[in-house]
Amino acid sequence: MDVIEAMETCIAMRYLKEDPIPKADLERLVYAATRASSPGNSQEWDFIILTEAAVKAEIGDAIWTAVAPMFETLTAGAAGVEGRMYSGAAHLAKNFAKVPAWILGCARKNYPPQAPTEAFMHSTIYPAGQNLIVAARSMGLGTTFTTFQTEAESVIRTTLAVPQDVHLCVLIAVGYPEKPFGRVRRKPVEDVTHWNHW
Repeated sequence: MDVIEAMETCIAMRYLKEDPIPKADLERLVYAATRASSPGNSQEWDFIILTEAAVKAEIGDAIWTAVAPMFETLTAGAAGVEGRMYSGAAHLAKNFAKVPAWILGCARKNYPPQAPTEAFMHSTIYPAGQNLIVAARSMGLGTTFTTFQTEAESVIRTTLAVPQDVHLCVLIAVGYPEKPFGRVRRKPVEDVTHWNHW
């Protein structure tokens, strides 16, 4: 699959089949992630792949407990695209343990060495995450970025034994999609491009 085609059809997939994903495919996703650029080639990233049912259930219960009231409000008041997004996110959170794999993208705030900043940390992990989801699309796997990890950080740290200096940056759902891939909806290039000045 052409990389541009993968990007054009890399929509967020929040409804995923429960079929397991081969370990080699998950490792390939991390391989793709680690081909990304990082500040000064610092490569301050780590990835925790969650596939064990008991681990997913424990973390999923904590996340759902935290986000259920929020989603109840959001889904009640939203319609159209926004309503579908909130409903899909709520479905994903409620069925966290049924998602075949979750990949937790982590980073350390170690760059630049003389004065580390969070900006460089995020500029390390997010390009890696984008590589991962585009690679997944090319392999027929559906993904979506979430920030669910922020709702149950203490449970995640304890359950997964994550060191305190490691930041939990993004939690990506991975699975075979229940629905067909479609084209992403984005603003026209001419609406966001400025030549030589604003």
